Amino acid sequence: MMEVIMENLISVIVPVYNVASRLPRCLDSILAQTYKNLEIVIVDDGSLDHSGCIADEYAKTYPEKICVIHTENKGVTAARLRGVREASGSWIGFVDADDEIESDMYAVLWNYAIQYQADISHCGYQMCFSDGRVHYFYNTGILAQQEKTEALQELLSGERIEPGLWNKLFHKNLFHSLLHDELVPLDITINEDLLMNYWLFSAAERTVFKDWCPYHYIVRNDSASRVKMNYHKIYDPIRVKEIICKNSSAALHDAAQKAYLNTYVNTYHALLTDGAEYEKDLYHIRKQLEKESNNLLLLGKKRRIMAEMIVHIPKFYRLIYIVYSRFFRKKYIHKGDRNGTAVD
Repeated sequence: MMEVIMENLISVIVPVYNVASRLPRCLDSILAQTYKNLEIVIVDDGSLDHSGCIADEYAKTYPEKICVIHTENKGVTAARLRGVREASGSWIGFVDADDEIESDMYAVLWNYAIQYQADISHCGYQMCFSDGRVHYFYNTGILAQQEKTEALQELLSGERIEPGLWNKLFHKNLFHSLLHDELVPLDITINEDLLMNYWLFSAAERTVFKDWCPYHYIVRNDSASRVKMNYHKIYDPIRVKEIICKNSSAALHDAAQKAYLNTYVNTYHALLTDGAEYEKDLYHIRKQLEKESNNLLLLGKKRRIMAEMIVHIPKFYRLIYIVYSRFFRKKYIHKGDRNGTAVD
């Protein structure tokens, strides 16, 4: 590892897998940060293209800033945790290798973390489409301090706290349990960032949020959120919510249970439009919602009615939902979608 100043050093972890065409723009945006006490830890997760070679060239050009770790392909969670283990900094940030950040992102996040004595400092983001459209989440300018329970509730509800890891700055001490216990199963590939965030926010006493959008999520046609439904997209979000429910405190029970039920409803919606291929999965979800009938009151009125219709009149619900989806519904693709499915 490179020799760096430890105090207030930010280590930016960049997990890399087959992103050769996007990686230079990502790394250039991190190197352009106005916060200079910063290192970049690139973890090449067994890329099959030239991503690893590009990373090595950057490390040769900026040996005082960049180190590269080459591993066999184990998935993004393993890559992120390997990067944290190798990091020299007292603060940890993550940037996905196909995204970009504005030059002041880490300077502002670090300043707020120090000013408010926060363990996590986070912000909004903007979604950038290939046709030039940009969606902001949410760019209101709000500044908010959050204690542990409030922050976890907002993470589970999706209010203000995005489940992605990439628009946040974490104190490295928060990773102790993640590095020593298998809290995030490596075979979970959808919503794994939400689960990691849950453990990190659980370890944090105070967080601070500034709603401006310096993180640019670049929407690609082959991004995970656009891939056809498969086992991981169906069941990983459910597994994540089950783990959270089993480990949530009494103060978080209702919020965790609500997120769990919403995931079933969202997943059911995503499967409805794909025909008979997923009939067994639809049946499984209906039975689970039926088992949770006593908890459906935790949902908002609209969601509760949806869940009850799914359980009691599934054929009629399928018809009206498909009509609604085809003619009235607007779909927005979120990176790190809270449930790994389309969002209503």
